[in-house]
Amino acid sequence: MKIHFYLRFSTKQGQDLFICGNIPELGFQNKMTTQPVLMSYKNQDFWELTVELASLPVDPVQYYYQLRTEDGNIIHEWGYDREIQISPRHDAMQIFDTWNHAGEYENAFYTAPFQEILLSSPPRKGGTKTPKTCTHIFKIKAPLLHGNEAVCISGSGPAFGDWSMEDPLVLKKEGNWWAIELNISGNSFPLYYKYGVYDVKHKSLVQFENGPNRTLLADAREGRLSILHDGFIHLPNSTWKGAGVSIPVFSLRSKDSLGTGEFSDIRLLVDWAHKTGFKLIQILPVNDTSATGTWMDSYPYGAISAFALHPLYLNLEEMAGKKHPAFFKKLKKIQKQLNEMPDVDYESVMQIKAEASKELFDTEKESFLEDPDFKIFFENNKSWLVPYAAFCYLKESNGTVDFRKWKTNGKYAKLSVDRLAAPASKQYDQIAYYYFVQYHLYRQLKKSVHYAHENGIIIKGDIPIGVYRYSCDAWVSPELYHMDMQAGAPPDPFAVKGQNWGFPTYNWERMAKDSFQWWKNRFAQMAIYFDAFRIDHILGFFRIWSIPIAQTEGIMGHFEHAIPVHRVEFDERNIYFDKDRYTKPFINEAVLWEFFGPDTETVKSLYFEESGQGKFNIKEFVNTQRKVTDYFEDKTTNPLDIRSREALMNLISNVILFEVEESEGKQFHFRFAMESTSSFRYLDWHLQNQLRDLYTNYFYRRQDAFWKKEAMKKLPLLKRSTNMLVCGEDLGMVPSCVPDVMKQTGILSLEIQRMPKDISREFFNPATAPYLSVVTPSTHDMSTIRGWWEEDRSKTQKFFNEELGQWGDAPYFCDAWINKAIVQQHLHSPAMWSIFQLQDLLGMDENIRRENPNDERINVPAVPNYYWRYRMHMYLEDLIKTKPFNEQLREMVKSSGR
Repeated sequence: MKIHFYLRFSTKQGQDLFICGNIPELGFQNKMTTQPVLMSYKNQDFWELTVELASLPVDPVQYYYQLRTEDGNIIHEWGYDREIQISPRHDAMQIFDTWNHAGEYENAFYTAPFQEILLSSPPRKGGTKTPKTCTHIFKIKAPLLHGNEAVCISGSGPAFGDWSMEDPLVLKKEGNWWAIELNISGNSFPLYYKYGVYDVKHKSLVQFENGPNRTLLADAREGRLSILHDGFIHLPNSTWKGAGVSIPVFSLRSKDSLGTGEFSDIRLLVDWAHKTGFKLIQILPVNDTSATGTWMDSYPYGAISAFALHPLYLNLEEMAGKKHPAFFKKLKKIQKQLNEMPDVDYESVMQIKAEASKELFDTEKESFLEDPDFKIFFENNKSWLVPYAAFCYLKESNGTVDFRKWKTNGKYAKLSVDRLAAPASKQYDQIAYYYFVQYHLYRQLKKSVHYAHENGIIIKGDIPIGVYRYSCDAWVSPELYHMDMQAGAPPDPFAVKGQNWGFPTYNWERMAKDSFQWWKNRFAQMAIYFDAFRIDHILGFFRIWSIPIAQTEGIMGHFEHAIPVHRVEFDERNIYFDKDRYTKPFINEAVLWEFFGPDTETVKSLYFEESGQGKFNIKEFVNTQRKVTDYFEDKTTNPLDIRSREALMNLISNVILFEVEESEGKQFHFRFAMESTSSFRYLDWHLQNQLRDLYTNYFYRRQDAFWKKEAMKKLPLLKRSTNMLVCGEDLGMVPSCVPDVMKQTGILSLEIQRMPKDISREFFNPATAPYLSVVTPSTHDMSTIRGWWEEDRSKTQKFFNEELGQWGDAPYFCDAWINKAIVQQHLHSPAMWSIFQLQDLLGMDENIRRENPNDERINVPAVPNYYWRYRMHMYLEDLIKTKPFNEQLREMVKSSGR
């Protein structure tokens, strides 16, 4: 049998199209390897390929297409849901396909949350009767039909019903496709047809699809079957909209929790969301961050495992179950004390839960380890669970998470860890305890997610861009990370010295060797619990702000990967080049006086040495920010020491260029905010202008195409590996290529009213949001609506007059009606999702909102080692009973079409 594939696609010069499938003729070699088969250019509209089958496959043939771009990147079309059943009744097949662009809106509706929860409907029976002889099969996708609607087809010629509007041909639902088999023999070609929407209940045509008629060129001949995959029906595709609520799990408050929000509390939040019309609950990362055993572990983005869940979220009463009814009673007193606190006492909660869960494990370990459910969990998760449990045991027994300081097993070796975790080993019980905790966390979170799904609500998770430097992941696979670098963010108005997150940066080249398997495993783990997820700092897939380990402030970083400035470029631009002048801290007498004033002579001999011509170098023992931090760690009371520490940190960053390592002085990165340095100020005006030009070229012109290529190597492949709905946090210093990549890959962007991406505007208008986006008035890294309203009077006044359209002076405090108006703006946005922090929703009601809005803030990015401890001020049980507020909110959501 011969199969002729025709793909409707218009390519540019230098591009090629390939087909991949599950049979040898389409490149299949084994489960792990498929060699794409090159197609041939037919004309400006089609590429083609003819294959002859050696034998008829038993299973349906599944296949998809790939595009190789001019620069060698491989782009996959979206989905893997085309399949054809080969029958011996035919001697040939013609397949006409439409390329499925990942950025098509409709593809979002074929992700798991929509197919399984938000748009799920019982299978529809019926459809036009199948003819005895079939010459053509027509297939189309239509994701946004209502419950009593089906796809129909009508067109020219008797086989299509001669454009009948009273009795069109009705298709049947088969998986993602609507399909119909027709016998079109005896008709004159070409034929013209359209799909439409048919009301099966009232037996009437609702409407035909938009746009011109479709054309059928493939005539009918005996023994040949033609299959047409016609893509998506041409109907409005941006009509579905949803609203969601965002809150960290630790911020939830219920009467049954113990000092912090727990996975079980999500069920109460689901009850409230269901009551108020919200379709999505968004949470912050819930991975284990217990690195130091202190409140500093409250930072949810510093995971010691990208796969393990955090013990903080355990509900001990559920963990004990009915077998131990008295176990939790002894904790009632401390539960009451902790629940009465305004915020989370992280250390106390962790200590109590650790002690209680260990006691339970000691009681249950023999029966637990033989539990069939646990054995299934263990088998499905052992690839990460065993190393994680061993890591936690070694961390505790060595008294440090820094595996470089462990007495044994500082370097991961699978055989050694397997021996350590073997049931016969003396430390097995201590290691198995971590299996016990993770198993119960898994059960409790899964139970809450299942409950959400039963109520038509999806759960959106959060994937941090990095992992903790001394994490289990870095211990097991250090080759995947640049351990000598730290990830962060460049300076911005919220953090003028930039941010240093401390994570090692990724070794993308090494990760690419196995097609980013670590990331795919991470996505697969997320999919166990979540329907959608937010990629924290998605810009890191384009480039990451990378800070050498010897420095501590974000200002000392540069983008990696980035095209550096070459030494030759200075000559080409006639720029005077002095490597030491540009790359070493510029310090003269005037600069020292700037920082130290009358104490200059005192500190000069302590920390500086003359280098000639009235210039100074910083002495070696404090010539990096890391050395300065270590040296002054215990010097916290003397005012001069405090001042000296700050001055040295600033002087170390008083440079214009960073030399690229191993470039032999030929390649450089510009220091961000170069013009703010005294090093720059002491250059002459002409040289300043020359450097300013090159700086602008470096940051804003030369990198874009390069960064786009870097992102397209990773994001399409990773997005293809999951069927969750993918959203990106594309904030900060956003390269101009980012919106196009997000659009091409179908990843939802994040749009925030007070952080416009258009630099010509002070505020973003939610009414202008793209459909594939999430709009929100604030995030966990910002003040709430009410908090922001009080921060900058001039901005508030401008917002009041221009964005809210109000006359006169803005109220000093954010009245409930103002808060409500801002929420309304976002609800009525054309964006697919409007998501609100719970604090911003409560702010609409004077009777239930918190008195001081500053107490509602979750994080302040400009403060290193911030304590993440915010907890909602009222019980979820009480919020559910707040009838007037809930009814008002439900009506707002409903009237907005969400």
